[in-house]
Amino acid sequence: MAMDEGARSCLLRSRYTLEQDIKATYLMDHMISDGVLTGDEEDIIRSKPTRKEQAVYLLELLLRKDNRTYISFYNALVRESYGDLAGLLHNSLPLISPEAEKSFSDGGTPHVQAVLSEGGVPQRPVVFVVRQELVNQVKEKLWHLNKESGWVTVYGMAGSGKSVLAAEAVRDHTLITECFPGGVHWLSIGQLDRADLLVRMQSLCFRLEQDLQSVSRAPSSLDEAKERLRFLMLRRYPRTLLILDDIWDPLVLKAFDIQCRVLLTTRDRSLADSVSGARHEVQVESGLDEDKALEILSLYVNNKVQRLPEQSRSIVRECKGSPLVVSLIGALLREFPDRWGYYLQQLQQKQFKRIRKSSSYDYDALDQAMAASIQVLPDEHSTLYKDLTVLEKDVKVSAKVLSIMWGLETEEAEDVLQEFVNKSLLFRDCHHRPYRYYLHDLQLDFLAEQNRSQIESLHSKVVRQYQQFYKQSPPTSEDECSYWFRFLPYHMAKANLTQELYSLMFSLDWVRTKACIMGPAHLINDYVEYGDILDKENSEVRSQFQEFLSLNGHQLEQRPFPDVVQLALSQPDSSEVFRQALLQAQEGANRGRLYLDWQNKSSLESLSRLIVQPHQGSIYHACFSHDGAKIASCGASPKLRVFKSNTGEKLLEFQAHDDDVICCAFSPDDRLLATCSSDRKVKVWNVERGTLMRVFEDEHEEQVNHCQFTNTQRRLLLATCSNDKFMNTKLWNLNKPSSQNTMFGHLEPVNHCCFSPNDTYLSTSSRDGTLKLWEVSSANEWKSIDVQGLFPEQSDGEQAEVIVKCSSWSANGERIICAAKNTVFVFEVQTAAMLLEIRASRLSTVQYCHACPSSNLVAIALSHYAVELWDIESNRKMADCSGHLSWVHCVQFSPEGSRLLSCSDDQTFRLWETAKVHTTSAVRLKRDSDVLFSDGDITVAAADNLNRLQVRNGQTGVVLFQSEEQESRIRCTCLCFQSSAVALGREDGNVQVLELPSGTLLASLPGHTKTVLHCQFSQDGKTLISSSEDGTIRVWLWKTGEYKVLQGHKEQVRHFALLPTPLSATQVLSWSYDGTVKVWDIETGEKLRDIVCHGGAVLACDVSQDGRLFVTTSADKTAKVWSCASWDCMHLLTGHQDCVRSCRFSWDCRRLATGDDDGEIRLWNLMNGSLLKICSAVNKDAMDSLHGGWVTDLHFSPDNAVLVSTGGYIKWWDVEKGEALQTFYPTGANLKRIHVSPDFSTFVTIDNIGILYILKKVE
Repeated sequence: MAMDEGARSCLLRSRYTLEQDIKATYLMDHMISDGVLTGDEEDIIRSKPTRKEQAVYLLELLLRKDNRTYISFYNALVRESYGDLAGLLHNSLPLISPEAEKSFSDGGTPHVQAVLSEGGVPQRPVVFVVRQELVNQVKEKLWHLNKESGWVTVYGMAGSGKSVLAAEAVRDHTLITECFPGGVHWLSIGQLDRADLLVRMQSLCFRLEQDLQSVSRAPSSLDEAKERLRFLMLRRYPRTLLILDDIWDPLVLKAFDIQCRVLLTTRDRSLADSVSGARHEVQVESGLDEDKALEILSLYVNNKVQRLPEQSRSIVRECKGSPLVVSLIGALLREFPDRWGYYLQQLQQKQFKRIRKSSSYDYDALDQAMAASIQVLPDEHSTLYKDLTVLEKDVKVSAKVLSIMWGLETEEAEDVLQEFVNKSLLFRDCHHRPYRYYLHDLQLDFLAEQNRSQIESLHSKVVRQYQQFYKQSPPTSEDECSYWFRFLPYHMAKANLTQELYSLMFSLDWVRTKACIMGPAHLINDYVEYGDILDKENSEVRSQFQEFLSLNGHQLEQRPFPDVVQLALSQPDSSEVFRQALLQAQEGANRGRLYLDWQNKSSLESLSRLIVQPHQGSIYHACFSHDGAKIASCGASPKLRVFKSNTGEKLLEFQAHDDDVICCAFSPDDRLLATCSSDRKVKVWNVERGTLMRVFEDEHEEQVNHCQFTNTQRRLLLATCSNDKFMNTKLWNLNKPSSQNTMFGHLEPVNHCCFSPNDTYLSTSSRDGTLKLWEVSSANEWKSIDVQGLFPEQSDGEQAEVIVKCSSWSANGERIICAAKNTVFVFEVQTAAMLLEIRASRLSTVQYCHACPSSNLVAIALSHYAVELWDIESNRKMADCSGHLSWVHCVQFSPEGSRLLSCSDDQTFRLWETAKVHTTSAVRLKRDSDVLFSDGDITVAAADNLNRLQVRNGQTGVVLFQSEEQESRIRCTCLCFQSSAVALGREDGNVQVLELPSGTLLASLPGHTKTVLHCQFSQDGKTLISSSEDGTIRVWLWKTGEYKVLQGHKEQVRHFALLPTPLSATQVLSWSYDGTVKVWDIETGEKLRDIVCHGGAVLACDVSQDGRLFVTTSADKTAKVWSCASWDCMHLLTGHQDCVRSCRFSWDCRRLATGDDDGEIRLWNLMNGSLLKICSAVNKDAMDSLHGGWVTDLHFSPDNAVLVSTGGYIKWWDVEKGEALQTFYPTGANLKRIHVSPDFSTFVTIDNIGILYILKKVE
């Protein structure tokens, strides 16, 4: 629509005057904001060389435009104080309809203002600066919601102005009338619980239903509120915009996931990933540049930026653009507008001597602003404000905590805090209930400098106030606990109260309470932070507490929280941690508590320095930052986490991808983190803020396996490789939207890529069996090494498939190391000649290798749960780091080579000290063992990792007998009660009987054609019974070699049981994977009973003490109780959700316990087969089980009051209540069985990494 003729004539009449006076650049921002000038038009005007030519061209443009342009130009003149010129145009303002009317100066027409007011949209703040580029970005995204429902996310860090931007974006007449004619509704959310969320949703429902004839009752649940809103939004207000301000929890978004149009503000951009529909986003950068800082000052003094005195720019520079300092100075200038020079002089000249050289802030600027603000406080409030000097940076404190510091009632403290907030001396976080208060870093620096001589006394006052207030009992509320347990050691250290700090930090009670509330990482950090102080008292004790936390931190993260006393009982007997735990355990035992002392722990040594469990799932990759201070980890989860490398404290966690994150890598300056994923995307993140910087998502068509930055910042590139068949290796320049180069050469997926130390070459490892080296500058292939050809052909003449897993460069770049199958190869780079090969066990595969940057060591990650260190100069294994409970996926040395990082499927990463680990000589036992309890003595028989039979004294750990290495793997052992003999069954089907302690071979009993799975002596010791994978049972008169073969089972017989007297001393009950139970007469070899029990394999069986009943459990998820008299099924027990793997009768034959592969234990009434109790943890543990794995063994105490069970760990249960009494966490996992002494005081088991545990009840 053309401009009215009257308006056009007025412009022509006033043209000369306007051209002489206006400065076009001042007016254009307003007109662009109003949408009447384009960016291109602005560029043309700015390109004109003089002010007058710019004005001439602007007026020529205006004459070609419409009425809206005239009105916008008029309003711009008014805002820029050209009142006289605006007066020339006023009488000719065109008349337009109310629908089209728009007041460009105040951001909205009366219609818009009414819509926003009714919808609860907040008004502009008093001091408001336009951030037009960001506002336009939000508007652009909102226009996408014109035709369809969806989400626009405005995200950025705290205080970046997200809410103001959201409100400003909807002050647009056209946007509201065309996109959101149903209105705009604003909800302030923050951090709230379900009840508060329901209140917000009820309020919105009420607001939307006001225009309806009948108002329904308020919805009573979140689901009802969601459905009500869905109906209102879809049927009544289909084109309404809902603004959700300050979202923290995806639960909130799911509650509003009702197919409507939503604009949300949040600090976490990933929240919108939890909802359906189209998604758009706008990132808000924080901080002010010089122009914005000047604009703030201009608004405070009510003047144009161009008319501010020359000192203004100097003031902004002296304040370093800090919004806080600029605002404080602006507030002072509002009161004293003629003091520009005075304040600049103060900022530049006053009190330089008080500035600490180490400070990162300019104290002059803050000193002056703060001093001027504090002077108006009453004296008593000035003293209280000084007390805030003791606070740490970035810490928000509740009024309750501050009231204790000040010795005031909470209400009095709140009144004082309100005054501080009103004067901009303190900030309040209203998202918490109760409110939290905090100081800006600059304010804290000012206070610390101002009160430097009183720091110690101020901290001492805090400690004394704490001791006085909590002298009867420690803090209990969440707000109080979160502060005091975190910062009490800090205050003691700063107050130089060393004795109080010793008493606190060397107390197991403190460790237990703080670990429960804060987690172990904060505690470890305390021992590191205050180590110098603590070491003056006792460095050994400090080390003991720190080691205890470092090695048990992954357990202390579990919920429900473990018994710290029981964990501490596993510490060495010489440790102060153990001494305190034993005292507490003895006191607890007197009160009926159950504690176990690990009797033989002194023979073990832990080589790990730190264990962290960051993920609920496998960890695929973990890496050090280049300064060694951080560790990033990723795995079977969309999230990335970053930790402190010395304490395991989590620094950052965010959702990085839509699928598993396969790899992560730090940039050379540690400011960026790259991630790659199964979702085929590569992303680059800001490490400090966790914000997304760049996404590369269009080029890789399959899973991206690895990513790595160049080693130097000189020419920063990112390399990635993927499962793509051809275009599988790429180089990225972060400043370009697409890849810089693609390496062509591999014909199969590439698993790994790695830059040489000087970034000249890139190595790639592929499933095609080759290792290739590429020139980075040209992306041309330089060398190709046929790793597959280094392996022998198969028997059929075919070449076996060889996958090259990874590669690593030596520190000098002259050698390259790669891993394939069970071998690590070392090649000379220039000639590609193989220098060395390191072969692991044929039963294991090398998952990863990494060369130490400071030595000749290479770390190797293996599938058999181990990490090995090899010297590639001497071709000698230097260390064997055991401790992981599953496959190790990745290893990496720290940049200086002093530490080694490993991560595993066991959901942990471990940190090792390179200099302290060594080739272990400790013998590891196999889990198939036998134990004999006799007159207080404990004898343990088991095979070791060298396939020798060992017999040990369980009390002392002394080896009573050790056989020679056997020709075939030992699979089972058995001790004879009546004579000093031990039997062993082997994989080759042979059974041997040896004399103890001489080791003389008493009998060699061949006959089984497959592995012997179980053997057992009869009560009189004359008969030996064995069962095998060949489906048979053999009954041996072992001294003569005579035997009977019991045949009938169709599958392996893993176990059998002698039926107890008085029923018969000659009958054996056997069970098999064929689903049957059979009863045999061992004297005649006759099969007495053949019972088809289950549709699946029979996994376990037990016979009651009175010999009247036996029970079978099966893979079909059921258990059955049978009569030994009629051989009929008495009870079918159902309810388990997984294979039922273990069972045990109580000694009084009134109860039965069954355990399954999900970790659940059920207690049954044998009178009627009813379920009595389900013994299980409240939640599944980190291994996604209720027991750390399968429940493999069960035993009742003689009084039938306690049940012990094994799985991933050992648990003791109160049979009557079905509640856990105690848990013992072994170093390893997957316990097969537990041997229990007749008096139920001693427990013996072996874990999957070969550690023997002799546990004795603490009396």
